Amino acid sequence: MSGQSKKRGLVRKLIDNSFLLILGAVSALVWANIHSPSYQAFVNFDLASLFTATHAGGHDAAEHSHGFTLHFFVNDIVMALFFAIAAKEVWESLLPGGSLADPKKAATPLLATVGGIMGPALVYIAGTYFTGTHDSLGKGWAIPCATDIAFSYLIARFIFGASHPAIAFLLLLAIADDAAGLIILAVFYPQAEIRPEWLLLTVGAMLLTMQLRRSKVHSHWAYLIGPGVVSWFSFYQANIHPALGLVPIIPLLPHAHTDLGIFAREEQNRHDTLNEFEHAWKLPVEFGLGLFGLANAGVVMSSLGTGTWVVLMGLLVGKPVGITLLTLFAEKGLKLEKPAGMDYRHVVTLGMVAGIGFTVALFVSVAAFTVPGLDQDSVKMGALLSFAAAPAAIVLGKSLGIRPLQSVASEEEKLAKAA
Repeated sequence: MSGQSKKRGLVRKLIDNSFLLILGAVSALVWANIHSPSYQAFVNFDLASLFTATHAGGHDAAEHSHGFTLHFFVNDIVMALFFAIAAKEVWESLLPGGSLADPKKAATPLLATVGGIMGPALVYIAGTYFTGTHDSLGKGWAIPCATDIAFSYLIARFIFGASHPAIAFLLLLAIADDAAGLIILAVFYPQAEIRPEWLLLTVGAMLLTMQLRRSKVHSHWAYLIGPGVVSWFSFYQANIHPALGLVPIIPLLPHAHTDLGIFAREEQNRHDTLNEFEHAWKLPVEFGLGLFGLANAGVVMSSLGTGTWVVLMGLLVGKPVGITLLTLFAEKGLKLEKPAGMDYRHVVTLGMVAGIGFTVALFVSVAAFTVPGLDQDSVKMGALLSFAAAPAAIVLGKSLGIRPLQSVASEEEKLAKAA
């Protein structure tokens, strides 16, 4: 991707804007509601049986099964690349020029991020207590804490315009939310009892990465196949979600010493190892996200239930309220500043935009409720329906008199010409 033209066709634009994820999710919903047994057979298909069938003549594939299902491949291996790219964005945002590099600029959005995590979690937990479902649903408190960067960015640009300061505020908030999400997944959702001795292997992978870097090894393949595989395996054995397995080595890859900003096209011209890793894997990961949607979003409509509504309340109420209150506290209580050009109409509206959880919310749904069933399906449906935050934010923005910044500029030009 590093050498691609800036002018991209419609198909590529759709792919880059997570169209495949939506297509996969919609396909899963339709398939599961038309014929759930065949969908479940697809998701739980043991890929290892393909190899055992070849070598054993197909008669004892089940006997030789190793549980290497399509669901495991997508959620634990493919998503490791997704979270690695997310970790890259978080790491680069801490570099000079990055959105988290200046504590004074980052302080207010970071506090807003805290509100965007606490608000949804408290609303979710309160909802489960109020409905008497805390024992069965309480562990899903982190599901509505997520913000989908790609989709929220698209909706925010539509509402505010590409150059509005609310966009930078939202992106900084979403990046910090990603960082918090990685920690929450690792700490609160282990796959079984954590076996910390295996994390010594993670340390070994990090040391190996540093040695490769000192040896001036440039190819990202060397880091991925060597320390990357070791780190992933250590997470798997330690019972920490292996989708996070590549995260520890990401900051140690050779990288540029400054950040150009998330979604900056100029990054396509950077050829350090870390950027080349993203260039090589961004498109495959988009296809992987399509598979992720297909393998995880197959929920029958009858699964709508308490889990659905508490997730949605967390995202559509807890998010905007939490973000707004903590921004207010930052400004009035701590005497910090909002970006110039932003008022609380923009804060409330971007809080609603941040309620689009989707990708990470869907992933946390599966991590929190590891056993398929009504509880898992109901919270999954809440994650999927979080797209309701998009039209809600658009209506809210219009009702508060917010117009895209380009439109305001063009009106000023018209007035100037008329004068």
